[in-house]
Amino acid sequence: MALDLGTMFGRNTQSGDAALEAAALRSDRFRQEREGDWQRLEAIVTRMEAGRVRKLSDADVLELPVLYRTVASSLSIARETSLDAATLAYLEGLVQRAWFLVYGPRVSLGGWLRRFFGGGWSAAVRAIWVDLLIALAAMVAGTVVGWVLVAHDPDWYYALVPGQFADARVPGASREVLYGTLFGNQGQDAKSAFSAYLFSNNAQVSIMAFALGFAFGVPSLMLLVQNMGTMGAMLWLYHGQGLMVDFAGWLAVHGTTELYAILLAGGAGLHVGRSMAFPGQLSVMQAAGEAGRRAAVVMVGVVLMLVVAAMLEGFARQLIDTTAGRFTVGGAMLAIWTGYFFAFRRVPQGSAGA
Repeated sequence: MALDLGTMFGRNTQSGDAALEAAALRSDRFRQEREGDWQRLEAIVTRMEAGRVRKLSDADVLELPVLYRTVASSLSIARETSLDAATLAYLEGLVQRAWFLVYGPRVSLGGWLRRFFGGGWSAAVRAIWVDLLIALAAMVAGTVVGWVLVAHDPDWYYALVPGQFADARVPGASREVLYGTLFGNQGQDAKSAFSAYLFSNNAQVSIMAFALGFAFGVPSLMLLVQNMGTMGAMLWLYHGQGLMVDFAGWLAVHGTTELYAILLAGGAGLHVGRSMAFPGQLSVMQAAGEAGRRAAVVMVGVVLMLVVAAMLEGFARQLIDTTAGRFTVGGAMLAIWTGYFFAFRRVPQGSAGA
């Protein structure tokens, strides 16, 4: 019995050694058959990582994606056949390095900013012009609805304008009180609080109008109508005391930028929702993906516009104390934004808005 066990043990040991030798032979043969492609890809990747791209020949550049796919295939085979760990680790590292060169970002931050401001942002805005018109109609409708509601029943004013920011701006306020909220130094703290409210509220509305676009754009439109209802109520209040033009000028300094940002955000959200509702020849996911990338470019610009609006609100409106001066600044900003979006037609190759 002992002899039989020893014989069996010896046979098992020999079988194990034979299996290891076969695996090593298979691994060596696998490497020898493909190692030339691996070394070729590694040499190209190493030169590119070292910043010596200009020294690459045209053949090297054209061969890079082909070699990448070849080595990726080798990695897949190596995983399935359980080749040695060293070969797997080498191939995984090489494929990862090559992936970043073939599919990774090729533009620096400075280059991306040049493309973004050099036509990418404006192209993305122009691409959603239909949605912008719909969003603009919703904003105008919201303003009219707010005006009509408070004109019919002044109690609606308190529902549309948050009480903690209404301060002296309430139905029944005298002309002198309302005038004091627009000009001079009196009520400066109150004006600052109200300004901060307007900015924070409009920033939230912009973000929400975009984020809710996935629900076929309906919540975005409702949010625009609700937000502009506040505007309509305020316009009605100042109109009652003959100060609507002065109030519009007070608002225009930063409002032409801030409201423009809300319009773009609402249009971007609606663009995503409309693309999902009417995908055309694409699948819903493909249509949403394309619209989402375009809308994301628009939203990056919206954030920048809100920053500009905050600076105008914090400085320009307080420093300029005349209605004409305020309209001049607000009108100039409106012309700059509109001119950039719809008159500036340059679209760089590989633009962010493409």
